[in-house]
Amino acid sequence: MVKAELIKRSPLRVFEKSIHGGVQKGQIGVLASRKGVGKTACLTHIAVDKLFQDRRVIHVSFSASVEHIINWYEDIFREIAKKRNLEGAVEVHDEIIKNRVIMNFNQDRVSIEQVIKSLEALIKDGNFPADAVIFDGYNIGEQSGSEIAEIRSFAEELGLEIWFSLSLAEDGADVYNEQKIPIVLEALVDKIDVVINMRHGGDYIHLEIAKDHELIENKEMALRLDPKTLLIAEE
Repeated sequence: MVKAELIKRSPLRVFEKSIHGGVQKGQIGVLASRKGVGKTACLTHIAVDKLFQDRRVIHVSFSASVEHIINWYEDIFREIAKKRNLEGAVEVHDEIIKNRVIMNFNQDRVSIEQVIKSLEALIKDGNFPADAVIFDGYNIGEQSGSEIAEIRSFAEELGLEIWFSLSLAEDGADVYNEQKIPIVLEALVDKIDVVINMRHGGDYIHLEIAKDHELIENKEMALRLDPKTLLIAEE
């Protein structure tokens, strides 16, 4: 399969359609689940799909090392290339990784202002006009309103699509409100455009929409994450 056909047939087209075109420039999306469910794999698949479209992605990790995140990208690319019989896979791989930058920060030691300054320097002065930024492993708390507002302003100014991963509590307590919005996001939900919950169900991980831009409702996507291949697939 050639790259253009792979893009057209990607389950990410269903993903985007399910949330009315996806997360646009200047907007924020959140993938939420308990730890170990597959948020990084899902975000990486989203990012690789953008790379196939010649878009530039900055993946900012606040937990895993750069090397660990690189391995995620290699695994996801390898699985896509194998599943879709991608023609010239080596050449495509070498071409798209030029549009990817991976950064690592310790949230306890670096402020969000410092993170944004580093991103601005890369985008504006480093000649890397990014299209999307992933905040992977950033601890969003109930008091993170000002930080989310700063990130949103930054995204709007530079025309960036922003994705966060959100790890929910592991103590067995209910972590969602009646509308299936993670409780930790209740005070922040007006600053976030898309919220997608991930949960185990049988042999797969299911994706459920909690917020779709102006619409707040709990609706399951016709998509799932395969824990064996780490790929998003259609039901």
